[in-house]
Amino acid sequence: MTEQTSERSEAPETAAPAAAGLTRRALLGNAGAGLAVGAGAGAVGGWAVAAPRDGSRSDGAPALGQASVPFHGAHQAGIVQPAQARAQLAAFDLTPGTGRDGLRRLMKGWSETAALLARGEQAGAHENQIALDAGPCTLTVTFGFGAPLFDKTGLASQRPPQLAPLPDFPEDTIDRSRSDGDLWVQIGADDALVAFHALRVLQQQASGLATLRWQMSGFSRTPGATDRPRTPRNLMGQVDGTNNPRPADPDFAAKVFADGPGWLAGGSYVVFRRIRMLLDNWENLPTDRQERVIGRRKVDGAPLSGGTESTPVDLAKQNGDGLLAIPVDAHIRVAAPASNGGAAMLRRGFSFQDGLLPDGSLDAGLLFIAFQADPAHGFIPVQRRLARGDSLSRFLRHEASGLYAVPPGAPQGGYVGQALLEG
Repeated sequence: MTEQTSERSEAPETAAPAAAGLTRRALLGNAGAGLAVGAGAGAVGGWAVAAPRDGSRSDGAPALGQASVPFHGAHQAGIVQPAQARAQLAAFDLTPGTGRDGLRRLMKGWSETAALLARGEQAGAHENQIALDAGPCTLTVTFGFGAPLFDKTGLASQRPPQLAPLPDFPEDTIDRSRSDGDLWVQIGADDALVAFHALRVLQQQASGLATLRWQMSGFSRTPGATDRPRTPRNLMGQVDGTNNPRPADPDFAAKVFADGPGWLAGGSYVVFRRIRMLLDNWENLPTDRQERVIGRRKVDGAPLSGGTESTPVDLAKQNGDGLLAIPVDAHIRVAAPASNGGAAMLRRGFSFQDGLLPDGSLDAGLLFIAFQADPAHGFIPVQRRLARGDSLSRFLRHEASGLYAVPPGAPQGGYVGQALLEG
């Protein structure tokens, strides 16, 4: 969890360039406040709003569940779009004998199903009626390939060097049974049943070809939950998403999307980490101490160097006593691009809460997801620095991990991974 690797936002940071100034909440819930969204086939920044099956709401705005994100495109959905209210994350392992042909059949089927579900349509032969009366609810399904997949399908020569195993970091307590995997799936939706339904359908469709290795559920802020668009907070109560790269930035693509090998051009790499927060310890700190650990004010997310949440951090600023306004071990200082050779990632994480541990403490924290052009120049150097000098690390435990290549999006009539599997 880092300023560079854990923050997410539903404000314009992650809206597509065409939607400058518009937020997901504005698109979905603020039509009555001066933003008109056509009920026919309007699309803004990759978000299409379809007409409700049973008509519009009484105020004329489209029903929230009818917002949709196209599955097909240059990049997979679920990367640049804001994090939805609910998430299902999972990894699958190929069954013995699946090979390249079986993987091709699976990815064709999964892509066809994901496209149907993204439109709010039924899932064909594997439909189980869990979300039968729901709309698409901004459903996105994103697929990634783990390093072992290439050996199992005779494609070792096509495995990019960027998929080398992540190094061991100090204080990691990684449970490998909840890590890694041949295939990674990220499902996001603004309705819990829609997200769960999508995972169940994909799992059933994989029968005989791949088995579920691990599965985790997450959540983020629900659209319309605040009086106006605000950056979400994590379970530590911190505003979390201020410094995410923005699609309108001139170097956004270079930070997020890979330029090769050929089958991966326009794709990305994703690092996944399950990070448990030691909330009992954290909540025992007074607010001013929490702020010095992070380097930001808790009430509004502004840096301790002054200004508002969006004010650039001034790492050289000193207080009247001559001490640095942002302590030397503050999270935002250690994770800042200026402290890590410009390393940056696009974070799209979700909170989780999985009950109690045997000692009575909460099993809760962050399902960290970070998309990047190259983990060797993104996650890895930042995490190494954090492990050495970030005061926030005392309150975190990294318990699961994964690294996956995320192929580019599928064109109409195609499927995710086609260039690799048919090249």
